[in-house]
Amino acid sequence: MPYRDHAPGPVRGPGAPSTRAGTTASPGRPRIAALDVLRGFTLCEILLANIQLIANGDRAVTTQPMGDWDPWLGLPIFSLLFGIGFSLLLDSAANRVPRPRLVLLRRLLALLAIGLAHSLLWRGEILTSYAVVGLLVLLPSTWLPRWAVASLAPALVAAALIGGGGGPLMIAGLFLLGSALVRYGMIEALERSTRGPLLLGLAFAAGAASALWARNGTGAPSFTSSLADLLLAGVYVCTLLVLLRTPLRPALAALFAPLGRMALTNYLTATILVLAAGHLLGLPIGRSLTAAYAAAGVILAAQWLFATLWLRRHRQGPVEWLWRWVTWAQRSALRIPANRAH
Repeated sequence: MPYRDHAPGPVRGPGAPSTRAGTTASPGRPRIAALDVLRGFTLCEILLANIQLIANGDRAVTTQPMGDWDPWLGLPIFSLLFGIGFSLLLDSAANRVPRPRLVLLRRLLALLAIGLAHSLLWRGEILTSYAVVGLLVLLPSTWLPRWAVASLAPALVAAALIGGGGGPLMIAGLFLLGSALVRYGMIEALERSTRGPLLLGLAFAAGAASALWARNGTGAPSFTSSLADLLLAGVYVCTLLVLLRTPLRPALAALFAPLGRMALTNYLTATILVLAAGHLLGLPIGRSLTAAYAAAGVILAAQWLFATLWLRRHRQGPVEWLWRWVTWAQRSALRIPANRAH
C-alpha cells in the first residue's frame, strides 16, 4: 500500500514546488524548529554523558558525568527524533521519486558507513546501531499500517525495559514511536500546541515520580529505574515544547537550533575534538570531572559559533550535505545565494 494511505492531509508544506514521479526537486517542507531545538539540546546532553567515555576509549568511569542525573536521557530522545526524521523524509521522498524506500535504504547504508568509520575513533558510538536497527526494523515497518507500528512501538519499549532498560530493542521501539507520531499527523502540531505537551509532561512527571518511589521501596521490579529515566526524558521533551510556546522561544532557538541543524556534523566532530584535547593537549578529561565539564563547554561553544556562522551562508552542515547527496543520489546546492544569505 502507499505509505501515506492512512495518514491525514498533504505532506508538503506551504509553497512547496509541485513534483512528478522521477524528479528530485528541492524539498518544499519547511523545517520544524521544535525538532531542531530538541536535537540541539539532546546533543549537549550526549556530549556531557559521553565525554569521559570518549577520552578513556570505551572504558566506563566510576563517577557518572551528569552526577545524580542519569546520562541515559540522551538515548531515548535522540532515538525518537531519528524515527521522526526518517518518516518525514519518507513522506518527502514519496512525493518526489517513484521508489521512495530506495532513498531511505541509501540513507541508512550511508549512515552505517559513517558509523563504522566513526567507530575507529570511538567504539561506543551509536550511529552503527541506528543504521542496523533502521535497516532491520524501521525500513520494513513502512509496509505496515500505522496502527501496527503504533502497537509495536510500546511493545518493544516494554520488552527492552524488562530485559534491562536499553539496547537495540529500546532503539527499535523509540524509532517506531517516532514514525507513528508522524504517520498520525502529530508532529505537524508541535508548533501549535501548548496544552498537549503540558498535560503529557505532567503525566510523565507523575509516572517518573511513581517509578522512583517504587524503586526505593521493597519488591519493586528491576526495570523501574530505567522506566523512570525514560519517563524523565519525556518530561524534558515536553518541557522544551512548552517553553517554545513562551517568550523564551527566540532564545531557545538561537541557543539550540544551530547545533540541532548540524547534529551529525557536531556529533562526529565532538569525538575528534575530545580526543585532540586529551591526547594532543594532555587535558585530563577522562580523570577529572572539572576538566570534562570545561572541555565540553568549550567544545559546545565552538560548535555553536561555527554552526551559527556556517548556516548563514550554507543550507546544511557539511556532513549533512554529503549524507543528503548519497541519500538522493544527486548533489544539491550547499551555499545559499548571496542575495538570500543573512
